[in-house]
Amino acid sequence: MVALSDVLDARVRVEETARRTPLDYSHTFSDMTGAEVHLKLETLQRTGSFKIRGATNRIKTLTDDEKSAGVVTASAGNHAQGVALAATKSGVDSKIVMPENAPISKIKATRDYGATVVLHGDDYNDAQAKAHELEDAEGRTYVHAFDDEMVMAGQGTIGLEIVEDLPDLDTVVVPIGGGGLISGVATAVKEQKPEARVVGVQADGASSVATSLDKGEIHALDSVDTIADGIATRSVGQRPFDVIEEYVDEVVTVSDSEIAVAVTHLLERAKTLVEGAGAVPLAALLGGAIDYDDDEIIVPVLSGGNIDMNTLTTVIMRGLVETGRYVKIRTVLKDRPGALGDLLEIISDMRANIYGIQHDRTSRDIAMNATEVELDLETRGQDHVDELLSALREEGFDVEMLA
Repeated sequence: MVALSDVLDARVRVEETARRTPLDYSHTFSDMTGAEVHLKLETLQRTGSFKIRGATNRIKTLTDDEKSAGVVTASAGNHAQGVALAATKSGVDSKIVMPENAPISKIKATRDYGATVVLHGDDYNDAQAKAHELEDAEGRTYVHAFDDEMVMAGQGTIGLEIVEDLPDLDTVVVPIGGGGLISGVATAVKEQKPEARVVGVQADGASSVATSLDKGEIHALDSVDTIADGIATRSVGQRPFDVIEEYVDEVVTVSDSEIAVAVTHLLERAKTLVEGAGAVPLAALLGGAIDYDDDEIIVPVLSGGNIDMNTLTTVIMRGLVETGRYVKIRTVLKDRPGALGDLLEIISDMRANIYGIQHDRTSRDIAMNATEVELDLETRGQDHVDELLSALREEGFDVEMLA
């Protein structure tokens, strides 16, 4: 397995390209949770994610012949950018296979960092199969996104920084996709502070690790479905799994709705843009997936900020819905003058802001003398939503929540 000495050796190579990222105490999330929360901001890393660390360490350890032949890898986006930049900085040709539905922003960034991009398949595993074909056909070295000891050691430099900056830490919370990040961080933390707790977090729609731990062997999912594309892998790697079994204390999962709420809170309260995969540690903390003591010193590793703008729009709207800041309602009115005015008067009195109104007199589900109305409303929290719905129903409106 990867050892602390490997991580220490990696730091010398990694620091030439990667940044030492801040560990930022959050008053907001400490107040919300009762813990002492320090955010590890890998969102500020070069390429926008932690992946540059492992990619740099792996490419720095290639032989001269391997460097001449070039490298190839598969990635949903962040590893792609890390390998592209690390390879370009070392004068190595790189070819990256990405899923066809990878975020456009990540595809463009990977090309801009100097790599040739090949789009193939529906997810990471499809892209990985194609990358291995190119490895064999072109004699390139495959730089695995997570199942590689040098990659794992490079990611572990995050753990070194956390322990150095916060030696009294109690718990580190880390996303899990393929397991390269958590295996490196867990090695660095546990071999220096055995009493510290390391908690892994997966998305519900890509949660293979808990089952794998129960079975004592790797369990692969048939498919994955989550907004956290950076951790949307069907299974963890074998090398990371060995470390997870040894050093990770607990693995929990969070829903896409909880991830959306965490992304929204980070934007609004911490002024920090975090992608879904990077937000899962905070989602687990805010959503109650992790048990902890009052004033426990907790470090959520916010692993990246490379979120596609179209995805961000969807995530923000879901976050606003989940926190009672946006609501869509439906009701049926008598099709007569003044009926809509009566409805809008109540909404105005309740201080809800109207985004949009849609009438439909043609629905077969309503009477001929009625009209169906849908309203998009800006509200001020779940209590406000409940008060608004109660006020409407007290006045005889049959209101249905659509979102």
